[in-house]
Order: sequence, then C-alpha cells, then structure tokens
Amino acid sequence: MALTQDTPRAARANAAPAAPSSQQLLARFRPIFNRIAVHAAQRENDRELAYEPVAWLNAERFGALRVPVEYGGVGASVEQLYDLLIELGEADSNLPQILRAHFGFIERLFAEIDPSLHGPWMRLAAEGVIFGNATTELGEGALGALQTTLSRDGDAWRLDGDKYYSTGTLYADWISVSAQRLNADGSSNRVIALVPSEAEGVERVDDWRGFGQRLSASGTTRFRNVRVKPENVLLYVRDQPTPLTAHFQLTHLATLTGIARAIVRDAVAFVQPRKRVYSHGSGDTPREDPLVQQVIGQLASTAFIAASTVQAVARGLGEVDRFRQRGEPVPESLLFEVELNTAKAQAGIVDAVLQAGTRLFDIGGASALQEDRRLDRHWRNARTLASHNPTIYKGRVVGDHLLNGARPTFYWAVGAIAA
Repeated sequence: MALTQDTPRAARANAAPAAPSSQQLLARFRPIFNRIAVHAAQRENDRELAYEPVAWLNAERFGALRVPVEYGGVGASVEQLYDLLIELGEADSNLPQILRAHFGFIERLFAEIDPSLHGPWMRLAAEGVIFGNATTELGEGALGALQTTLSRDGDAWRLDGDKYYSTGTLYADWISVSAQRLNADGSSNRVIALVPSEAEGVERVDDWRGFGQRLSASGTTRFRNVRVKPENVLLYVRDQPTPLTAHFQLTHLATLTGIARAIVRDAVAFVQPRKRVYSHGSGDTPREDPLVQQVIGQLASTAFIAASTVQAVARGLGEVDRFRQRGEPVPESLLFEVELNTAKAQAGIVDAVLQAGTRLFDIGGASALQEDRRLDRHWRNARTLASHNPTIYKGRVVGDHLLNGARPTFYWAVGAIAA
C-alpha cells in the first residue's frame, strides 16, 4: 500500500517504525554504563581487557545505534550517538575508543560508500557484529603511501601487511583494513578490505604499551596471505570534502568530555566523606572549605563546556546526515563548517580537560594518590587521546582558514617525505 497524507496515522507508524527518543535510549543503556563504571578503576589497575563490558553493550545492541531501522538497527540520530558516547566515556574512557572504529565504519558507509552496498554490512552491525580498525602503519614509509597491499588471486584477492594502533580490533568480529589494491593494468587505488577477525592469516597482538587508554587494544594486526572476497572490497574517494574525519575526531572529544565528567564525579566522591583538614585551611571539613568548593566548581565548568561544545559539533554532523537521509547533496559550505568547528572544539577541549585532570589533585593530599583510586588514569587517558591528530595542527588549520581562506584538510596521512 502506498502511503499518502490520507493514510491513517497508525498505518504510517506501522509501516515505518519510529526511531527511539533520547529518554528511551538512556533508559536502555544507562544501567549498562553504571555497571561498567563500577570496576573501571580495578580493570585499569589489573590491566584486565574489557571483554565483559563490550559484551554487556553488545547484548543491548549498542553497536547498532546508527544502523537504520529498515536494516534492523536502532536508528539513533548523530546527536543521540554522541550524547551516549559521552556517558560511556564517563563510565570508562576505554569503551568509546574501542568502538570508535566500529561507529566510524558505519559513518563511512553513509558518507563515502555506494548505498547499494550498504545492506550486508548494516545487517551484520544490526545483528551485533563489531567492526575493528587496521589503518595505521609504523616505520618511515612514504607520506600517504600504504605498504599493506591487496593482490589479485583468481576470483578473489590476497591481503598482506602489518598495521599498528589497531584500536578495538581485539574485541572485533570483522576488521576494516585500509590497503593499496594492485590492479592487473598496473594501476593501484586505496580501498577498504573487510575480513573476519578469525580468518586464516590474521594475527591480532595485544602489544599497545601507551601509558593511557591501556585497555583499548590499540596494538598490532598482521595480515599474511588473507583471502578476501571481491564483494568485501569497498572503494572510496579521498579527494572530496567528507564528514568522516569530523566523526572520528568527535568520538575522541566525546570521550574526553566523559573523562571531564568522571573527574567531577570522583572529586565529589573523594571530598564528601573526608573529615581531615589542614590547619591553614578555610573550613571545618573539606566539603565546607570554599577553596575546595571552588576547585570542584571549576572542574564542573570544564565538563559542562566540553559537553556543550561536543553537542554543538554533533548538531552540525546531524544536519549533514539529514541531508543524506533526504537524498539531497550536502552543501560544501556545511562540510567546511563542520570540519573547522571540530578543529576548534579540539583546540578548546583538550587543554581544558588536561588541566582538569591535574587540578583534580588540588582537592586532597597524599591520599588522593593511592593506586587503588587510580585518579591518575583520568589525566593519562586524556593525554593519550589528545595525542591523536595533534592539536597544534588543528589550530593551524583554523588559523590558516581565517587568515588566508584555506580549505580545511579532510584527509591527512603520516609518513616520511622523500629527500
């Protein structure tokens, strides 16, 4: 039956299931976030990888948030996704980073991949499949070049190469691998190869040794003669404005915002029960000391400003997505605005959250340093996240645009420049 304005409202509702409200999503996922938060410090102390928290989220299909309802997904908006990632980051900042590649892959499908190819991957995500990341390579390879290759092998392809910073891949069911496809005519192009994480020739190594985000599984993934079906190779264009880079960066910023909220939570929990004061303090108990109150207030201000900033950028990305849903071309000016606003947000949020991670220790003495509290994890995790896509370059992009009208950089790479 074709739907028209004369169709009864109930019939229209049955034909197109409504996306959930923000209140419904919070009711669904907040109990899991609370459960994750309970032992977050202990997991950090023991370096216990977050397999259980990932499974708890997966049981409620958290990874299907952005999958459209018609594919069996939740159908959440961009704005709802980032609100939830902030809350998840408050519970344990490793979790949003673990899932960053997964949500990035869904957004890549929307932004850069032919819609006719979406179905199989969207349905897998709706069923609970988690996609991991294998993009970055170590060493001094040429800037912008990939050493991971996809070579023709009869009616299939063979994938070979080593990747590092493979965030979340230990927890993933499928891996999204950036590779250079070597074509029969001698040409090559950049593609995404999708391979099951348990496929023959895939090795995932837990060798991430950074001092922060220690449970994010950002280690090495090796591919040795891995067979890839032709339909599992996706071609994408890298020379056009895209919302994808803003999505990837905003996930980091949402995670940093979650850390800012966790700093406030832990500061309040630390101060409220304390009785010991300094002889030169300003209150009968720490909670009554106006200097301590001021620090707590400043920490809360940082968390509020960070959340407001992330939500503002998310609204811009949501507007981009609504153009897509209507089947309308996204104005280039909107893509420029979103990318530049993401860079501004990064330049503002990073320093503020790092400072909050340090000021946290102004609320107490040596007891705040006890390892079982793991209050130091907030600064370490924030510093680790801030080292991705270095902030100094984001500030430069904004400054160059304001001074010289330069276009923002949507795709960037790491490597050595040939002499």
